[in-house]
Amino acid sequence: MKKTQNFHLLGAVIAAGLLSFSGVLIETAMNVTFPKLIQEFGLNTSKIQWVTTIYLLVIAVIIPLSSYFNQRFSARQLFIVANLFFMAGVLINCFSPNFTLLLLGRLFQGIGTGIGLPLMFHLILTKAPLEKRGAMMGLGTLTTSIAPAIGPTYGGIIANILDWRYIYVFLFPLIIISLILGLFSLPQEVPKEKKPLAWRPVLTLSFMFVAFIWALSADILILFFSLLFIGVVSALLFVHYNRQETLIQLSILKHRRFVALLFSLLVYQALLLGLSFLIPNYLQVSGGHNSSIAGLFMFPGALIGAILAPISGKLLDQIGAKKPIITGLILASVGLVLLFVLLPTKSLFLLLGAHMIMMLGLGISYSNLMTSSLSTLKAQELSDGNALVNTTQQFIGAVATALVASILTLFQRINGFTQGTSRGTSLILVLFFILILISLSSALYGLKKKI
Repeated sequence: MKKTQNFHLLGAVIAAGLLSFSGVLIETAMNVTFPKLIQEFGLNTSKIQWVTTIYLLVIAVIIPLSSYFNQRFSARQLFIVANLFFMAGVLINCFSPNFTLLLLGRLFQGIGTGIGLPLMFHLILTKAPLEKRGAMMGLGTLTTSIAPAIGPTYGGIIANILDWRYIYVFLFPLIIISLILGLFSLPQEVPKEKKPLAWRPVLTLSFMFVAFIWALSADILILFFSLLFIGVVSALLFVHYNRQETLIQLSILKHRRFVALLFSLLVYQALLLGLSFLIPNYLQVSGGHNSSIAGLFMFPGALIGAILAPISGKLLDQIGAKKPIITGLILASVGLVLLFVLLPTKSLFLLLGAHMIMMLGLGISYSNLMTSSLSTLKAQELSDGNALVNTTQQFIGAVATALVASILTLFQRINGFTQGTSRGTSLILVLFFILILISLSSALYGLKKKI
């Protein structure tokens, strides 16, 4: 009986892990294809970036609902819904003839990932026996950390040899395997309590996210200010309604050290997502390389980040949080400076070395920043803190992508497509360097007391 339970648990975790892996993989795989999408659909960079941004926005809205979903529905029900949404999105993108359908597919994929990603960790934390929980968490974390390393390479090679739609075609069998395995492994459970949804905070949060991101990519000044106004009003309404029907526990923001470390973590998230958009586009548009080279360029750095994530956790246990975090921030700063200095050379090997140094810094400190920020909270606040961190990470990723795309579009209009991409990239690297310096001082403040 115990062996059967273990088999079903492992199968369920692998099924949810395959879905989560596919979701994270597809998040980065499409970034490499943007120059091809610009050419095919005849749109500028700030429009094309919605391929990534709409995906991240939907996840940012869905993740705060994970607690409600887990209380209201069984794991089997959630898994099936997540898988079917993701499968529908992948199927739409296999045959997307226009940009609107491409975005619709990405929206469906975002819903699937937004439900499926928290579900995997929920299964591990609630179903796995204590003696197996560590190994299961390691398996779960591995799926989400290795996917960003593979994504750009996978997307770049396929888009170069075949067509970007095949990125989804080859992913489809993996989703089918995930669904079949989940149907066999996840047991039928009795319906859970019928808890009402806090729909007003959900709606106002959605309006706020969409308005702010849309404002960043607005071409007309009056549209920018209108969207900014809608975003601010939505934010105020969200705070008001959230007090009555709590969706995200905002009271944890009273912990200054938590906020300081969260800010540093979000700067890292902006850096990761912003550069995963920026560098492949620069290499193709200004560097003259194909999408395969652009995708392969991102692989070593992303792999370093994935490998260092568990190692950095051990460093935290052995020597504390401060040294790994500060060392990582300094290395990331050095890598950014080198990227800026070496950009005019257009040397793949020199730029690759700089990118690897930056990712070495991120790998050492990224997970430790998350652990340290949550460690400043009380035990009863950890669940709310984790929800806030996950939501803001996705939103900041969308903000970074939209902002990078808008800056590139502005420079491309002024200086031409190729030269504008090069100059825009230089400015963005400078802006990221300034953010890293602010992040360093913020981390020092957050770490001033022993965690």
